[in-house]
Amino acid sequence: MVTTLSPSPLTASDRCDRCGAQAYVRVTLTKGGELLFCAHHARKHLPALESLAAHIQDESHTLDADNFSDAN
Repeated sequence: MVTTLSPSPLTASDRCDRCGAQAYVRVTLTKGGELLFCAHHARKHLPALESLAAHIQDESHTLDADNFSDAN
């Protein structure tokens, strides 16, 4: 039996490996290691990484909630 642990939520201290902005996507690679991306770089690089990924944790949906929660 293989047990998969839920990845911990991304926090403000998690930074994009490409530009240093806050990371909203974590890509766990099948051969080990992980990559963190901001929403912009995730959209740009995920198509090429999907075949190499064991798991993709996408929390970019929280961007709308974070930016507009105090708007009303």
